[in-house]
Amino acid sequence: MLPTASKGRASSSTSRPNSTLLPYLRKIIKWQQMDIEYTFWQMFHLCTAPKVVYQHTKYHKQTKNQWARDDPAFVVICSLLLAVATLAYCAAYDHSIAHAVFVVFSVLLFHFLLTGVFLATFCWFLTNSYLREEAPNSYVVEQRVEWMYAFDVHCNSFFPMFVLLYVIHYFLSPLLVAHGFIPTLLSNILVMVGASYYHYLNFLGYDVLPFLERTTFFLYPIGVVIVLSPILILSGFNPSRYFLSVYFSRQI
Repeated sequence: MLPTASKGRASSSTSRPNSTLLPYLRKIIKWQQMDIEYTFWQMFHLCTAPKVVYQHTKYHKQTKNQWARDDPAFVVICSLLLAVATLAYCAAYDHSIAHAVFVVFSVLLFHFLLTGVFLATFCWFLTNSYLREEAPNSYVVEQRVEWMYAFDVHCNSFFPMFVLLYVIHYFLSPLLVAHGFIPTLLSNILVMVGASYYHYLNFLGYDVLPFLERTTFFLYPIGVVIVLSPILILSGFNPSRYFLSVYFSRQI
């Protein structure tokens, strides 16, 4: 009887994402059901005190019995802010309305959503396959990382990087796209800090889950970034000039 009960729980847990995804998507078009104030609180603290945000994630698990958000407000607001920032770049570096619309949709689709889906799926598979603690006995309920939580972790990690590499970068871009060693140095430092902070928040997101071990794996990419940055600086590669030229080649 015990194995049968265990399988029943497993099947119900695997069907849970489907049962929570539809209500989550329905709320996207219903602003009155979104907690906008709490979302901005999260965004602020992700940039200043990210551990506080994940402490509240524990409370969410205790009250809602799931690690993932049941409110799409963070994704919606982050997408809107990203669209506004991209429009600002288009106003500064582009003169075609049609091309500006293309740039906005491509940034939203590829920089945020599709990249987020890919990274969330990779981390979801990695954590569930290799980083879960072995249950001490068969009577312990098996715990798994929810895919929607993995996507939440990506969104949380993306926002401070967005502030650095889209907002602050925008105001510094006249300096960063100039020729010379100083613009190259500053551009690489900004990218290094943004990428490192992304991976640090990724680590915090999975480290808070009590059933995962060896979560320091998510800190390893920071070492790669730190090693690559001096190489790129010495080679003269300017990431600001490169990425802006991808979208606004005539103006850079």
